[in-house]
Amino acid sequence: MDLTNLLDAQWWIVTFGLIGILAIIFAETGLLVGFFLPGDSLLVVAGMGASTAVASSVGLDSPFPLGVLLVGAPLCAIAGAQLGHYIGMKTGPRLFSRPESRLFRQEYVEKAEHYFQKFGPSKAVVLARFIPIVRTFLNPVAGMLGMPAPRFLLWNVLGGLLWTESMLLIGYYAGSAIPNVDRYILPGAAVIILLSVIPIVREVLKSRKELKAGRESAVQPAVQPATPPRGRHHRDPAPPM
Repeated sequence: MDLTNLLDAQWWIVTFGLIGILAIIFAETGLLVGFFLPGDSLLVVAGMGASTAVASSVGLDSPFPLGVLLVGAPLCAIAGAQLGHYIGMKTGPRLFSRPESRLFRQEYVEKAEHYFQKFGPSKAVVLARFIPIVRTFLNPVAGMLGMPAPRFLLWNVLGGLLWTESMLLIGYYAGSAIPNVDRYILPGAAVIILLSVIPIVREVLKSRKELKAGRESAVQPAVQPATPPRGRHHRDPAPPM
């Protein structure tokens, strides 16, 4: 197996089928080691695989049942995220106590706190669904930061439904409406990944810029008040009488 296949949504679909798709959605949102899996492009290509016109071009013997995808994908996404929240709630402090651990870094906690403060916990849980890597790590961070499980479940359900159903239906209708759409699967997947990564790149660049500005302000000496000129024509003011 070529390691590049791990990022190829079509390879996952042809190799593991419908059950594999649902398992991958669960793993990407619930298991910390699943952060590298192609969730967005996987759902779009799976939606294409539910279209009769595209199924054979994708490499399937028969189309996926769209109803099963529309029900199973959100359930797996919701269950996976809820597991991630539970892991963070139970073992989060231990996971984050080592800033240089292989899976977690202290910057993940700080970034999650940034999202929570900027958008609020509820919006952060929903928006994270559409950002690769963040949707994997935000769930245990939410548990570690003490977001109550019932409240997390409410917004987890909303985010899981919006994410999975939108990606699946985009793929399904694109496969049904666009002639020879199979030619655009790889370029389309690349565009989806690029659009998903843009928010991460923007945040990284913003953080680096803020860090650089902080370092420069710390190194720059304090501005001293200007000393008045004391040339030969200068006279000190006369003392008050």
